[in-house]
Amino acid sequence: MSETVDWEEKRYRDIFDDETRLLVRRRAADASCSIEDIQGILDSLYVLDGNNATGRSSVQQIALSATIAAYEAFIHQWQKESTV
Repeated sequence: MSETVDWEEKRYRDIFDDETRLLVRRRAADASCSIEDIQGILDSLYVLDGNNATGRSSVQQIALSATIAAYEAFIHQWQKESTV
C-alpha cells in the first residue's frame, strides 16, 4: 500500500472516530438530543458535500466524507437500539 493511501485512510479513520465520540457524548449529555436533530445536521452535511462548485482539496473531502459516514453510522446504530 502506498504512503498516500496510508495517510488518507488514517486521516479518514481519525475523523470518523472523533466525530463518533462527539456524537456519543452529545447524546449522553443532552437529553433533548434526538435522532431528528442528528439527521438535520447530516442533511446539512449532504448539502455541503453537494455544493462543491469551486472544488475542494482531497484533505477537505476526506474530512467531509468521514464526518458524513460517522453521522450515518451513528443514526443507524441509534435507530437499531430504538427498535430493540
